[in-house]
Amino acid sequence: MSPSIDLRLLRYFIAVAEEGHLTKAAERIGIQQPPLSQQIRLLERELGVTLFNRLPRGMELTDSGTALLTDARALLAQLDTTVASVRRIAQGKMGRIAVGFTESASLHPFVHSVIRAFRADAPDVVMTVEESNTNELIEALRAKRLDLAFVRSPVGDASGLTIETMLVEEMVAALPIDHPLAEHGKRKSISLHALAEQAFIMTRRPNGPGLYDTIIAACHAAGFSPQVIQEARKNLSTLSLVAAGVGVAVIPASMTRVNAEGVVYLKLTGAPELKAPLHLAYRTGSISGAARLMREEALKLSAGRKRR
Repeated sequence: MSPSIDLRLLRYFIAVAEEGHLTKAAERIGIQQPPLSQQIRLLERELGVTLFNRLPRGMELTDSGTALLTDARALLAQLDTTVASVRRIAQGKMGRIAVGFTESASLHPFVHSVIRAFRADAPDVVMTVEESNTNELIEALRAKRLDLAFVRSPVGDASGLTIETMLVEEMVAALPIDHPLAEHGKRKSISLHALAEQAFIMTRRPNGPGLYDTIIAACHAAGFSPQVIQEARKNLSTLSLVAAGVGVAVIPASMTRVNAEGVVYLKLTGAPELKAPLHLAYRTGSISGAARLMREEALKLSAGRKRR
């Protein structure tokens, strides 16, 4: 088959072959009979074969026409499937997506809701996930190992990236439940300054520089330098150390959903700067259909939270 043949001619040919009559085929396609007849003769000239026997009762396929019909149907069916797949990929309904998040972001219900909404809307997309700190996630975006990442502040060098703030959450104090300041779980809030003499457990700065620096700065603003006696690799490890009575910690409020036995969470007062923003990061001008769809889900959910 000539590679220059207009696929429209094949669709016309199939219609005539299936209807067995030019008039009926023209009605089905939505064109006049004379132009359709001309298009069929054009296809025959380009192929150099006769496709139909013109009979008084209609059009009858020749052996060449019968052979072409089988292949033409398969070709156009494959083309239609390919076009549909390409469109679904562009719409974010097919393909792959790689998503990253920090440990604290991975525990936030907002992120869970975004992924749940995305999976409901695009169940055929293959999704891979990566958990790391903000700096490493940013580098993974630049290296194109990730399509999107949920990160914490500060992002640092954001050149070539778009950073959109999804939400800003409060931070809370985590104390051992038998700590005197916890009042056996009866206390609901505490000032940051009240923790000035306490031993602090912090997540290592390289693993969460934004949260680390925010806590240190807030303590300085409250008039003291925290006595950091232990640093953990992850927030969950920090909570384990709090439960063991090693010290107290300041964590994002979303971490309170972790059912850490032996830990009590208290609302912090007198420290308005203690906030933990959650951002969505992606490469500027280079976002796949699936990533675009997930971003749209995130923006919708973020807007819904702000309206509350």
